[in-house]
Amino acid sequence: MSADFRFCPQCATPLQWLSREEDGGPKERLRCPACEWTHWNNPTPVLAAVVEMADRGGQILLARNAAWSGRMFALITGFMEAGESPREGIAREVAEETSVQVEAVDLIGVYDFQRMNQVIIAYHVLARGEIRLSPELAEYRLFAPQDLRCWPAGTGYALADWLRGRGHEPQFFEWPPAS
Repeated sequence: MSADFRFCPQCATPLQWLSREEDGGPKERLRCPACEWTHWNNPTPVLAAVVEMADRGGQILLARNAAWSGRMFALITGFMEAGESPREGIAREVAEETSVQVEAVDLIGVYDFQRMNQVIIAYHVLARGEIRLSPELAEYRLFAPQDLRCWPAGTGYALADWLRGRGHEPQFFEWPPAS
């Protein structure tokens, strides 16, 4: 559970771990003892894209986040904006982070990522155009599908499912990756 929530956002009382009756029985959560506000700590939906470059022989674009240490390349990810669907959100994220033109968006699947308290909604995105990265991304690489290596966490499972759907048996590398 989130340790960074310490005070009630409604009345500023220190939060406590308190048990209350909820659907299915008692549940302990961070709650305000004064006004009963509850920190639900529900998973955050995250959008992810396997970006296939139509004008580069179907190569897959992976990128390294500027905030990451090491040389890990991964799917393009981001958060939805209020008022947009997940499909619209991932098309926007891919365009914002890479400057490519999105031509098609198809759902791969939904994946649990408990370590980050997230639910990942993964898409296959067909795109084309010149790749220009946003400041969020440090560098990118293009891979032939058969050369991709998956990671045994979060978006790595989405990439593996996409590869299986294209007739490639996914290969996983050791986790955590060596720097």
